[in-house]
Amino acid sequence: MDQEAVRAAFDRQLRERALPDGPGVRVERAGDVVRQVGGAHDWNGVLWSDLTGATADRAVAEQAAYFAARGLEAEWKLYAHDRPADLGRRLLAAGFVPGPAEEVMVAESASVSASMSGSTSGGAVLPDGVRLLPVTDAAGVDLLADVHARAFGDDATRLRERLRTRLAEAPDTLVAVVVMAGVTPVSASRMELPPGVEFAGLWGGGTVPEWRGRGLYRAQIAYRARIAAARGYRWLQADAMDTSRPVLRRLGFVSLGTTTPYMYTP
Repeated sequence: MDQEAVRAAFDRQLRERALPDGPGVRVERAGDVVRQVGGAHDWNGVLWSDLTGATADRAVAEQAAYFAARGLEAEWKLYAHDRPADLGRRLLAAGFVPGPAEEVMVAESASVSASMSGSTSGGAVLPDGVRLLPVTDAAGVDLLADVHARAFGDDATRLRERLRTRLAEAPDTLVAVVVMAGVTPVSASRMELPPGVEFAGLWGGGTVPEWRGRGLYRAQIAYRARIAAARGYRWLQADAMDTSRPVLRRLGFVSLGTTTPYMYTP
């Protein structure tokens, strides 16, 4: 893999030329910044910027004022290779609060799918009594949101509303799955399939504490990789936390750098 070339394609396709990630939202170019804007339940924030030491402070202040005027919480998604090099410090000074850094990891979907082929769950063996349930309706979204809340310890209300709208209005751009242990949801994840790009995004992989370490996350990667390859997406991309990085590395994912969420709350 030519990591520099893949990173450049990632920046161009998913950041600079990003499409709205669901119904009811829009992507705007504001000078040297690309942002997404929607309602309170949508993801709002800055996807890409091309700033210098001379232009950064003004651009950061303008974006903070823009989202504050609309009463929207916003995320400036800062990548380690973004410029200027001290953009994180400037965001912090303007009232943006950084969250934990994540590693941007990619792999070829066909390679991952092929390496994990051979079972009904795509090459990963699930424990007895456990199955993968595709999410296709509001009831499935509720199961996924319940897992998210239990796995990550946060409120899944915004996620629930966003996924319900996405499934109802743009179902071809989303794949979601819940792992069921009998009648209990114990793990879940989703995959974003933006049209016209090479990258399928792996998001939200979470397992409730008592079910971790049993191969559920790996099984969901296999499931999503198979679908991404079949639909013509060359690359799988994930923003990986410490818990998922080892699994992804073993499956052939490599790092393109890190990304840090800088949150602004009006």
